[in-house]
Amino acid sequence: MPLLLPGTDSESLRQALARPDSWLVACFCAAWCDTCQQYRPKLEALAQARPEHVFAWIDIEDHPDLLGDEDVENFPTLLVQAGGRTLFYGTMLPHIGHLERLLDSLAADAPGVKTALPDVPALLSRA
Repeated sequence: MPLLLPGTDSESLRQALARPDSWLVACFCAAWCDTCQQYRPKLEALAQARPEHVFAWIDIEDHPDLLGDEDVENFPTLLVQAGGRTLFYGTMLPHIGHLERLLDSLAADAPGVKTALPDVPALLSRA
């Protein structure tokens, strides 16, 4: 599955997130961020390699509503949500192997972490 963009790929996001077993892996980024621009092709390749997950590229300046009361201070900031729970939210070094290992280590029934994020998959499904 490709890396999806809110607004541009709204219908694809809705369909992918409608699957009951879907995990959202979102990268919060900014168009002006050089690190984000270097990270994006690697995230696109990972999205293609792991079609069981829904990968989204979310520009925080275009979609600040998707952050709720959370702030993004460093990039990339990644979110993994599954089954209505946040399994991971935080900054990660821009090495795609770190995200790969994180995804491999998480279980769908893992305890959630507390954040002030809204239900990002629900918001993306309505976009």
